[in-house]
Amino acid sequence: MYKILILPADVDVRELREALWAHHIGHQFTDDPQGQALWLADPDQQEVLKQLLIRWERGDALLVNHTVHSAPRSPAWRIPFRVAPATAVVISLSLVVFGLMGVLGDIVVSLLTIVPVELAAGSPVFGTLQESVSSGQIWRLFSPVFLHFGWMHLLFNMLWLWVFGSQIEQRQGSKHVVVLLLATAIGGNLAQYATGTVLFGGMSGVDFGLMAYVWLMSLRRPESGYFIPRMLVVLMLGWLVFAMTSVAGLFGLGNVANEAHLGGLVVGLALGWYHSRPGQRLR
Repeated sequence: MYKILILPADVDVRELREALWAHHIGHQFTDDPQGQALWLADPDQQEVLKQLLIRWERGDALLVNHTVHSAPRSPAWRIPFRVAPATAVVISLSLVVFGLMGVLGDIVVSLLTIVPVELAAGSPVFGTLQESVSSGQIWRLFSPVFLHFGWMHLLFNMLWLWVFGSQIEQRQGSKHVVVLLLATAIGGNLAQYATGTVLFGGMSGVDFGLMAYVWLMSLRRPESGYFIPRMLVVLMLGWLVFAMTSVAGLFGLGNVANEAHLGGLVVGLALGWYHSRPGQRLR
C-alpha cells in the first residue's frame, strides 16, 4: 500500500470511495493523527486516482458518466487474486487439500504430515524429521498447515488467514507475506513436533503469527497503515491461553495444537519486532 494523501477527519469521502471502487482502484482509508489517510494498492493507478481527486475537489459528479460497457467486470472469484494473490493461492491450496482428503483419505494425510506415517501390522509407524529432511522431503516442515480435519476448522483458519495475510500483502508485497507464511508455519510445526506429536495440522499457528506481526506493526509503525482492533488481539490471546488449560477439555477442545499456536505466535512477534524497527523499509 502507498500513502497518497491525508484528508481532514470531518470530510465525507463516501462519494470518492464509490468512485474509486467503480473504477476498480484498490484503496483503503485509515485513521491518522492528522485525519484520514488514503492508501493506494497499485501505483500504476496513481494517475487515474489523481484525476478523480481533482474532479472530487472541484465538486464534480464522479459517477454520472461512469458506465460498465467499456470493459467487462472480472468474475467475483478473481478479485482476491488481484487484491492479495499469494494469500489467495494459499487459501486455494488449503481448500484443494481438504477436498483431496475427502476423496483420497489417509494417502493425503501421510503425504503432508511432518514425518512419514505408515501402517505396520495395523499400527501406525512414524519416521523421524531428520530422516525426512535428509531424504529431500523438505516440504514436510511446512505442509501440515494445509491439513484440516473439519469444515469449521478449515473455514475459521481461512478467514483469519485472509484478514491478516491480505493486509500484510497489500502493504509489503507478495514475497514478504510468503516469507512470513513459511516462517510461522515452520516455527509452529517444529514447536508442535518437539512435544512428540506427529498427527497434527491446520493453519492456526500461521494465523496467530500473522496476527502478532500485524499487531506489532500497528503499534510500532502506525504510519504503515496496519490496523487490528485491540479487542481482537485480546480475544485471540485469550483463546490461546484458554485452549491450553484443562478446562478446554471439558468443551471437547483437548486435541488443539497449542504448541503450534504458540510457536507461530513467537515467530510472528519476532518478525514483527524486526520489521517494525524505526527506519526499516516497509517495501
